[in-house]
Amino acid sequence: MKNIFISICVVLFAIISFVSNAETQTANTPAKRVIALAPHIVEMLFEAGAGDVIIGTTAHADYPEAANDIPRIGNYSRLNIEEILALDPDLIIAWRTGNPSDDLSRLKSLGLNIVYSNPKALEDVAAEIKYFAHLTGFDEAGAKVSKSFLKRLSTIRAQYKNKESISVFYELWPQPLTTTANKAWSQQQLNVCQVENPFVNSETDYPQVNVERVVLAAPEVIIQPSSHSVNAPASINWQQWPEIPAVKSNAFIAPNANKLHRMTSRSLDELAVLCEKIDGYRKNSH
Repeated sequence: MKNIFISICVVLFAIISFVSNAETQTANTPAKRVIALAPHIVEMLFEAGAGDVIIGTTAHADYPEAANDIPRIGNYSRLNIEEILALDPDLIIAWRTGNPSDDLSRLKSLGLNIVYSNPKALEDVAAEIKYFAHLTGFDEAGAKVSKSFLKRLSTIRAQYKNKESISVFYELWPQPLTTTANKAWSQQQLNVCQVENPFVNSETDYPQVNVERVVLAAPEVIIQPSSHSVNAPASINWQQWPEIPAVKSNAFIAPNANKLHRMTSRSLDELAVLCEKIDGYRKNSH
């Protein structure tokens, strides 16, 4: 009973302390104690030189190496409210579509200062890096990184803008077989590489398809992003369908999903490699 009472007192003290801080903090005061609720947010802050202000983050925030030393206060499905309050942050940067909404609502109701990451287009990465850098007092570095990102993205776009299209199947997830379409992050990357996705006009951004549809689509290249996750199921063995052009020519690409799918500057490193490899198969097929 005594331990429960002490725990309750700690939480109440943290709440009172944070609310007091939130009331006195102004938009012109750089945040010095930040909780970053997604790996890409952590990486963005480090890019802007603000890595040292991060006092808490979620699972899988593993880049740069220093990010592994940041205390974990939850994952994509649940946040530890008590630990967050005990850390007494002056700013929380949350991922609008990647954090549990009920936990975010509770944190908001307790008076915590929350801003959101919600990149929908590739260019949004630059805008968010610049914004988060401003919030933490690293405007100059953030502006520099932001400008560099946009310049490099523009260069890659221009490099492949007039390339002849090539049919590609993107095996986002093997079980159930899931691909990319519409305005999905990975579809936007495919657009940069100037490819034809037979499922681009599906009803959802990440449609599930069956193998038969892929066979009928006859892609010239099959992309199977690799992940270091131990929970990732094995990719499909497409050699069972030798009639697929990509299988006939052994046109398979396995980009690093941890770089390509993460919404940071490093995604451009992997995107450049992906476009280059696709271009190699394009030249061989024409």
